[in-house]
Amino acid sequence: MGGTFDILHKGHRALLSKASEIGSIVLIGLTTDERARKGRKDIVINSYVIRKENLEMLLNSMNLPSNFKIVPLDNDWGPSVVEDSFTAIIVSEETKKTAEKINRIRLENDKKELEIVIVPFVKAYDGQKISSSRIRDNEIDSNGRLA
Repeated sequence: MGGTFDILHKGHRALLSKASEIGSIVLIGLTTDERARKGRKDIVINSYVIRKENLEMLLNSMNLPSNFKIVPLDNDWGPSVVEDSFTAIIVSEETKKTAEKINRIRLENDKKELEIVIVPFVKAYDGQKISSSRIRDNEIDSNGRLA
């Protein structure tokens, strides 16, 4: 799985929980600072170091097994297109297309397709998805409640 993991929320917890259920080893590609800022010039995003520390604290607070490994991610697919040992990819509904692209690249390179595990969006109190941008804009808190 991969992502920016800037402002952590209930949706991130759902992704991490699902990953821990199906993976004996879970690789989390955490976007680099340069990648995280791409297309977000007017948004302040925490540094890679802070995002990694926060993600590690979240994993610990969730009492998840210690089978998670966080690595820098500076493109859309990271090692998922070349690593033979990967069997699945955990995505949200909005990143399903990236997972499908990864599988196309894997097939072009004679690699086995990954199982695509889609974790549904976690909804806020208003029925809309919880997102870092909504939290940043003070529409909701990290649990999807009115901020």
